[in-house]
Amino acid sequence: MSAPRHVLALIPARSGSKGLPGKNIRAFHGRPLLHWTIAAARASGVAERVIVSTDDAAMAEIAQAGGAEIPFLRPPELARDETPMLDVALDALAKLEADGFVADALLLLQPTSPLRGAKDLQAAAALLGDSDAVVSVAPVKQHPHWLQRIDETGRLQPYEPASEAARRQDLPAVYALNGAIYFVRTEALRRERTFRPAGTKAYVMPPERSVDIDTEIDWQLAELLFSSATP
Repeated sequence: MSAPRHVLALIPARSGSKGLPGKNIRAFHGRPLLHWTIAAARASGVAERVIVSTDDAAMAEIAQAGGAEIPFLRPPELARDETPMLDVALDALAKLEADGFVADALLLLQPTSPLRGAKDLQAAAALLGDSDAVVSVAPVKQHPHWLQRIDETGRLQPYEPASEAARRQDLPAVYALNGAIYFVRTEALRRERTFRPAGTKAYVMPPERSVDIDTEIDWQLAELLFSSATP
């Protein structure tokens, strides 16, 4: 399977965030949060086009100022809290195809991962090989073998069957999606209707670049990590 030639970087940035209102355009280290993802996408050279999908005209202007294309505004029915990201991606692909641009791979980049850099995008693209997709993950600190639940009597019970491993070093490594990178061939996206089709490869990112901003605490942590990583 050949490497994709026409890659679309799609950055979803709707208005109306409930967890942290206005976060996509809030200043993060002197620039709108959205601009960090646009800059990483452009600097990586992975995508032929970098597009922001938004329903908000003011956000569209900010995105354009950061170097992204805004070929259309997202319709209101695709900007609700419950709207699946798959529908947003397929809508964008269809609109661009109607204008003559046919992407053979989609690079979905959420603006809430500002610590993900251009080198991460390049590494994920290089990992694709003959697979249909690459998705970024990060190591899980709290291993599922040690998770507990509270039963109806208030007593702790293992969430999973108890493991014989007593030390973290003896447990198998586990990872969680960090939301930073979804790189998928468009044919597979349409066929399986998921960003993680069968055989998806994992691009492992360190925890310090894996913060996905959803709350004020996430924001403060991301700012702290950014500051500590900057010489």
